[in-house]
Amino acid sequence: MRPGVVSPQSDVRHTPGDAPPPHSTFGSLRIRNYRLFFTGQVISNIGTWMQRIAQDWLVLTLTGSAAAVGITTALQFLPMLVFGLYGGVLVDRLPKRPLLVFTQSAMGATGLALGVLTLTGEVQVWHVYATAFVLGLVTVVDNPARQTFVSEMVGPDQLSNAVSLNSANFQSARLIGPAVAGVLIGAVGSGYAFVFNGLSFVAPIAALLLMRTSELRQVERTPRGRGQLREGLRYVAGRPELLWPIVLVGFIGTFGFNFAIWLTAFTHTVFHSGAQTYGLLNALLAAGSLAGALLAARRATSRLRMLVAAALVFGLLEIVAAVTPSFWLFAFLLIPIGMFGLTVNVTANSSIQMATDPAMRGRVMALFMMVFTGGTPIGAPLVGWITDTYGPRVGFAAGGAVSALAAVAIGLILTRIAGLRLRELRASAIWREVVNPEPAHHASEPLDVAAAATERARSRTPVAA
Repeated sequence: MRPGVVSPQSDVRHTPGDAPPPHSTFGSLRIRNYRLFFTGQVISNIGTWMQRIAQDWLVLTLTGSAAAVGITTALQFLPMLVFGLYGGVLVDRLPKRPLLVFTQSAMGATGLALGVLTLTGEVQVWHVYATAFVLGLVTVVDNPARQTFVSEMVGPDQLSNAVSLNSANFQSARLIGPAVAGVLIGAVGSGYAFVFNGLSFVAPIAALLLMRTSELRQVERTPRGRGQLREGLRYVAGRPELLWPIVLVGFIGTFGFNFAIWLTAFTHTVFHSGAQTYGLLNALLAAGSLAGALLAARRATSRLRMLVAAALVFGLLEIVAAVTPSFWLFAFLLIPIGMFGLTVNVTANSSIQMATDPAMRGRVMALFMMVFTGGTPIGAPLVGWITDTYGPRVGFAAGGAVSALAAVAIGLILTRIAGLRLRELRASAIWREVVNPEPAHHASEPLDVAAAATERARSRTPVAA
């Protein structure tokens, strides 16, 4: 049996009462292991968002610079850019559940360490830089492991739904975490937010340990070998339905998702407000993202047409928000920005996973996460510099413009590839009809060779949006 292919014997069979109905918004939650995973992640994600808000605000307080916030963000995502593909190779080789127990424990330790430094009054900006970098190193393995472990819990039929619910989970926590962090920072400072985040990782670790391993879909691990990283890159390069969505999310992740920089700068420089306002803006962005995730969970398929359209609207909305003079209009626009940004992420994630062989999924998802989050070390300092030099409005508009232009360019590329494949398949089908004609049809059922070939081509074209 080829490595990575799920054997029929390992396919988990659920009782009728346990089987999720097709296209149910919350269908994946009927699977016990995924329900445990989901619950643990809710608690951990709240802590993660609390730490993100506290970390950004602490750096801004210590330095007074948006560029310093950008450097912190860059250090957290730099390991993904440098080592992301190697993380994917490890994920394809190692059992994911014990690997996640280790990575979640390490991430909790970074939060506790930063919390102790802050509460004792010893924290300096380099401490924040160091813990952000260590957290990034752990994320190199944790991110692709969590992404691919979902398919082992729910199987291919519920994969798209589970990916969407994971995003809804993350965005629900994003509604709670920033609001709690804003109040906590204003009342007692950032230290307790870091401590809460460290302790919150107890929940996902417990969930992983309580899972029934017999109900996980057993995927054969890829054996250790040479050239596996290059093999993963060749695999993606030869498949436009994987390559171009990854390129698109790379542009958007690098230039369009620098909200830590923009929202701190708008709060501090444009609206002359404090941590509570910053928490409110993050909560509104999360509300839109949550709505986008729940809408995505209801969709049965993830189409590239939706990905490109959502990316274009996302970029245009960022430009509009950048120039709006009113605080409340700016705040309102964050809701659709979050909705369309999340749609881009979920659609790309689920379509890429479903189009990838299980043996390659760790490496492909590591590449996806590498370009989506690993581009931040390139984009964040640049966007931070533009924001400091020319103002938050120019920085925000520039990120939106790059996102919109990337969506237009890649949409045209995918359309051209789909058109070329359609013409090739149509010509091939017509030639087969000429060389080996089918039996004559009844006069009342004339054979339209071109139409039939077109229909077959359309059904076989994987990059058609």
